[in-house]
Amino acid sequence: MVGVCAVSHLMLLATVSIDNLEVCTPGVSPTSIFHPAGPAATHLNDVIWLVVGVTAAIGVVVLTLLGVAIVKGRRPAGLSPGAEPTQVFGSNQVELAWTVVPTVIVFLLTLVTVRVIRDVDLTEMPDGALRVQVIGHQWWWEYRYPELGIVTANELVVPVGRKIWLELESADVSHSWWVPRLAGKRDVIPNYQTNTWFQADATGTYLGQCAEYCGTAHAGMLLRVDAIDAAAFEAWSTAQRSTAADPSSAVAMRGRAVFESLACASCHTVSGVSDGLFGPDLSHVASRATLGSGAIDFSEDNVRRWIDNPQAIKPGCNMPSLGLTPDELTAVVAYLMGLR
Repeated sequence: MVGVCAVSHLMLLATVSIDNLEVCTPGVSPTSIFHPAGPAATHLNDVIWLVVGVTAAIGVVVLTLLGVAIVKGRRPAGLSPGAEPTQVFGSNQVELAWTVVPTVIVFLLTLVTVRVIRDVDLTEMPDGALRVQVIGHQWWWEYRYPELGIVTANELVVPVGRKIWLELESADVSHSWWVPRLAGKRDVIPNYQTNTWFQADATGTYLGQCAEYCGTAHAGMLLRVDAIDAAAFEAWSTAQRSTAADPSSAVAMRGRAVFESLACASCHTVSGVSDGLFGPDLSHVASRATLGSGAIDFSEDNVRRWIDNPQAIKPGCNMPSLGLTPDELTAVVAYLMGLR
């Protein structure tokens, strides 16, 4: 029973997918635990395949013995109805085998698990790692790079080939940070800091999902990790540290005025313009690939749809529709599209 449950859970995890988002390797699910892209995920993948192999072997043995029992235990052709078949009593050898063999298997799996936990579940930041503070919100992710002075949201950008140390906290309820191709799950708990780490061995986009039910829009609390080379990461971090771009047109200038006059400025931070603390930092929102924590791709049309009626795109999200006029909506969209 334990073996069957383990295999069924692994098969379920292998089928997890996120639609309408790019995959970093052609033909590979962006959330497949069977295609690790870093050392932490590789350790976990090795254990998974070991457990799959052991449980599959146990299943073959059990089904084989069951088949033998069915065939050899049939009523003999010459046995009259109601007669007792030959009785077979206990075997010391068999009883010893089914006690010793499972004990040895469990012992070996325990040793392997302990070793992997030692390698994966680090308690201190590795030397040379990039520290990122992760704050889970209903229903989006905030990322802070303390040493770099960067605050961003929903899309974690990291240099390839370097360990990333995550310090995870929650601003409200329990969440769980999980990007299967890079690392295992790590719960994000209110009033308590948890830690985890990963390293992306190849450039690309790795997707994940909040893995702890956290309320109405839990299914839309997606994760995205963009692993880029060192030079690109340096350029990205330099751009992120810069002040938000000034409006480049009269329409965008009016959009900033509308943004500052409404609840937008009290919820969202735009460097040099507003210091909102409730919603994602928008200082460089136009440099991102998605909106609404991965709900939709970033484009001018989607920005307009999101501002006009975010509940239609991500039901249950905490952003209301402000009822902007068409002219106001056009102006705010123009302003946000210039925040790169």
